Amino acid sequence: MKIVVTGAAGFIGSNIVKGLNQRGITDIIAVDDLRDGDKFRNLADLQIADYIDHSVFYEAFAKREFGKVEAVFHEGACSDTMETDGQFMMSNNYGVSCQLWSACQAQGVRLLYASSAATYGGSSSFVETPEHEKPLNVYGYSKLLFDQRMRREMGADFAKNTAQVVGFRYFNVYGPREQHKGRMASVAFHQFHQLRKEGHVKLFADYGGYAAGEQERDFVFIDDVVAVNLWFFDHPTQNGLFNLGTGRAQPFNDVALAVVNAARDEQQEPPLAMAQAVKDQSIRYIDFPDALRGKYQCFTQADLSALRASGCDHVFADVQTGVTRYMHWLAHNA
Repeated sequence: MKIVVTGAAGFIGSNIVKGLNQRGITDIIAVDDLRDGDKFRNLADLQIADYIDHSVFYEAFAKREFGKVEAVFHEGACSDTMETDGQFMMSNNYGVSCQLWSACQAQGVRLLYASSAATYGGSSSFVETPEHEKPLNVYGYSKLLFDQRMRREMGADFAKNTAQVVGFRYFNVYGPREQHKGRMASVAFHQFHQLRKEGHVKLFADYGGYAAGEQERDFVFIDDVVAVNLWFFDHPTQNGLFNLGTGRAQPFNDVALAVVNAARDEQQEPPLAMAQAVKDQSIRYIDFPDALRGKYQCFTQADLSALRASGCDHVFADVQTGVTRYMHWLAHNA
């Protein structure tokens, strides 16, 4: 069984390769852009059959140069929400995805692709329907436009296809193998390093009607993201667009406290309550940056109705569980 993973050296892509390897699947074509050479580390401990640069893969795939492919996990994209080059973003995220989808449909290859919760942007409701889609940046729009193309071509449930098509609207994903993402790495990743370097973690102060650190996001652990991707891989008759989050919004304060207490656990120290962590300045608050005003989601929470209706009953880790696991991983692998 031959599988293609685009963005294979990236965060979610490399974890999907790992998940496939754990099933004994190694006939994997890894597609990525390794101009950032350090991303190789995400593939170094994994088993793949071949590596193809993204600049040549899509045209070669359309020409059927890789033989029979069962499925493509399409994770390759520019995920920098602060990127303002719209021409680049639309070409890289929308144009390439359309080209890949066309080739998959022509060959009967299943496509499981990464969308984003950024498609909701300024919405206060997170349901996979057009009235709730209000992106705040060109990244979110690039993802939304491809989702819209899929609806137009294949219907609201993506069922008019020659092979499975599934889109996943990822919420705030965190976990191992994201170290190359720089400013776009998760808040948990940044706080781990802040704590090591400065002895405290930083959160935004009050903004958008929320008290300091109380802005809420749907934080989802990478292992859960992989599990849901593989559930749909196991159920090839399921098509459509699905939120992929926990369905439970939690404040940034919860993340920060889990980071602090995981570090204390590594030192065999007792956990702190939130009030004590703030009092002893293990958690500190900084002014909300002007550059993010009007472009920041203060609240996200995946509506999982469509996911559950598909039959996927995966149980997601909460912040305390997932972040604690991640912090212990970082402590021994950073």
